[in-house]
Amino acid sequence: MNTQIYENVFRTTLICIDSYDHKILTGRIFNSYYEDCVPFESTIEFLLNMESMLEEMNWPQSFSSKRSFKKSEDKAPSTVSAEHIKEGKVATFHLRVLFRQNASWQGSVFWCEKNQGESFRSVLELLTLMDSALS
Repeated sequence: MNTQIYENVFRTTLICIDSYDHKILTGRIFNSYYEDCVPFESTIEFLLNMESMLEEMNWPQSFSSKRSFKKSEDKAPSTVSAEHIKEGKVATFHLRVLFRQNASWQGSVFWCEKNQGESFRSVLELLTLMDSALS
């Protein structure tokens, strides 16, 4: 297994995908910064929860401020019990966001089941990589 993904446990996030029906992600997010996992029921909820976690950890710092049609409320992601198994029913990924530039994320993703990793330059590229693993 790639030891590079474990150099800083707070910077690597475990993404457990429990289902991927009609290209809709559902699963759990684990990060050592939080006691419990953060569940998600859709791809957009996954992205919003991840962004919220990155904001709360303040790592990596965002290069640009967020824009919205509505004034956003600072809200911590909802959590559930940590009794869940830290492995996805469909797939498990280690996600490492290194930069948040150009209103997107840059980093690397490691697919645990196939022992393969790739770098990504945007959230769209991350989702495309995850889709190629899940399809």
